Amino acid sequence: YSLATSKLADAPNLDYWAKLKGVDVLATGDCIHPKYLDELKTQLQQQENGLFTLKDEFKLKDVFLPKKLDKPTNFMLTTEISCIYKKNNKTRKVHNLCILPDFESATSFQQKLDKIGNIHSDGRPILGLDSKILLEILLETNPKAFMIPAHIWTPWFSVLGSKSGFDNIKECFEDLTSEIFAIETGLSSDPQMNWTCSFLDDFRLVSNSDAHSPDKIGREANIFDTEMSYDGIYNALKKDDGFVGTIEFFPNEGKYFDDGHRKCNIHFNPLETINHNGICPVCNTPLTKGVMYRVSELADRENLNLVKNKKKFYSITSL
Repeated sequence: YSLATSKLADAPNLDYWAKLKGVDVLATGDCIHPKYLDELKTQLQQQENGLFTLKDEFKLKDVFLPKKLDKPTNFMLTTEISCIYKKNNKTRKVHNLCILPDFESATSFQQKLDKIGNIHSDGRPILGLDSKILLEILLETNPKAFMIPAHIWTPWFSVLGSKSGFDNIKECFEDLTSEIFAIETGLSSDPQMNWTCSFLDDFRLVSNSDAHSPDKIGREANIFDTEMSYDGIYNALKKDDGFVGTIEFFPNEGKYFDDGHRKCNIHFNPLETINHNGICPVCNTPLTKGVMYRVSELADRENLNLVKNKKKFYSITSL
């Protein structure tokens, strides 16, 4: 139900592709969209571990799946919210991931947001809501729910983006910053790039596939060494107890890594952008500064040996 998303991105197809890719726990995405939430309530069942599995009658039939891969996919209820609002005299556009422990919480969260804006037309709704207020509403709904700022470096829609973001996480979430314990690095950055910013040291650096279609599942992923449960994953991220690391896209393959203008066919690295004074040579307007440029702007650490509690990460080519 999200724009630019495959119609095949429903629970049965997500379940099937997660098995093919070897992903044990998968986010549902879009779980507050009324039609999708109704689908999820019909198709998923919650297990004792707090995670959800697809009911047998909804599993895809007549598809290729080796027996050794045919094990239950565990789901977590998640949604991505686009917050567009003014703060400190600047328009902010921030995407936030919200993770909820049960259908009751998802329904309550849905009802609260339905009073604030339009949650019916897009699976990833756009709300004129401060990210901090969204976090407050989420925690009031259920204290075991949590928020992860999404793809934090992308230029237009992220907490640190060059076009509409902040210069640090605290500027966005203020006194609730302690309730943010993980941030999503996005396809166009990897842990090494994030390690150059010391203000990110207290957050777990997670990588999600941001899959707009089922076959993109697993292009990035998180590695846990904990019990298979909602609480196990929650504690691994909040208390750094069992979060091992990530599987990464090569960041320079991400579409927001470099600077430029797509319509002008201009594609610069940060040094080229500086040499052009940040102006597009085709249309003479400011270039969109990408992730590498933005990380360089906010970086305050050269020696990565000073980083404590580094997690493992593996850079892979997506299959």
